[in-house]
Amino acid sequence: MATYSTRKYVRMIFRDSGGSNFTIRISDPKDDLTEAQILSAMDTIINQNIFQGRTGDLVEKVDARIIETNISDYYD
Repeated sequence: MATYSTRKYVRMIFRDSGGSNFTIRISDPKDDLTEAQILSAMDTIINQNIFQGRTGDLVEKVDARIIETNISDYYD
């Protein structure tokens, strides 16, 4: 019997001071999450230096998306 599931997450990509990309994924965002809230969170992450990239501090936003995946599992 097939099983179906959905996964949803926010993917935020930053560039660090050395030019490398740094990705943060947050699972199960609330349904009414807005673009402004995501961009504000990204600004906070950069301004408060919360995470360190591979080659330095996070210095700019590259991309932000809400991604939803539907999965149909027919056989294990």
